[in-house]
Amino acid sequence: MAICGLVFHASAATFRAISRSATGFGGTPVPTARSNIRSSRVLAVLLTGVSLIGCAADSSGHNDPFEQPNRVIFSFDQSFDTSVARPVAVFYNHAVPRFARSGIHNFLGNLDAPVTFGNDLLQGDVRRAGQTAGRAVINSTLGIGGLVDVAGNLGIPGHHADFGLTLGVWGVGGGPYLVLPFAGPSNLRDVTGDVVDTFMDPFTYLKWSNSTIYLGIRAGMGVIDRRARNVHTVDEIERTSVELYATTRSLYNQHRNAEISQGPQDTNDLPSF
Repeated sequence: MAICGLVFHASAATFRAISRSATGFGGTPVPTARSNIRSSRVLAVLLTGVSLIGCAADSSGHNDPFEQPNRVIFSFDQSFDTSVARPVAVFYNHAVPRFARSGIHNFLGNLDAPVTFGNDLLQGDVRRAGQTAGRAVINSTLGIGGLVDVAGNLGIPGHHADFGLTLGVWGVGGGPYLVLPFAGPSNLRDVTGDVVDTFMDPFTYLKWSNSTIYLGIRAGMGVIDRRARNVHTVDEIERTSVELYATTRSLYNQHRNAEISQGPQDTNDLPSF
């Protein structure tokens, strides 16, 4: 615990040093450095999150020291899924033709290409980075803005990469298991990764009329797409699980560990949490 405290305070000191470098006399932001303030905050979140990983663990082997509140949130998420998310996903599957659903899925994946490309490079995987860049160019042009997966038909497979996986490739442990409201299972490493991915996405910085509405629609359609593609898989897991919370925790950890050690997995084999 003493080591964890030292790392945490070192992270805080780093943030203070970076913040001071972005301010002038009396704490007034330097005009040329104002754009660095947001990046400094992201760095602080990353450093603090990574420093805490492994400092909050239990002795059960599940790394779930917050199991009691996690179970409360899990119960809430299950109620929301049963009453809202699953019915919407089932309706979506029945009301929207398959070709249209595939187009939406492809389009959303194409929007994620910059984040995937950046994480491919950070993981040192030049081959997959080249695939990601090639897919983005081909699908954005020949694929009508990404609606058609032309690159996939040409034999260039798609994959997912995020900063949580990047941290895992770098050897950072998952940290304590977490269940997030509306978002489901995660861990401290992946939550930290989600924050960084947000700032890696160029669409975060593009502003135009109703850009906030666009970001909301994109996020909402992403949730519907993932849930709709896994209706039957999740139903089967819920039907066969003796203890759904423990099963979900195990599947999430197995899936993320497999992505880190073996590369991108087939999301048709596991529910997209």
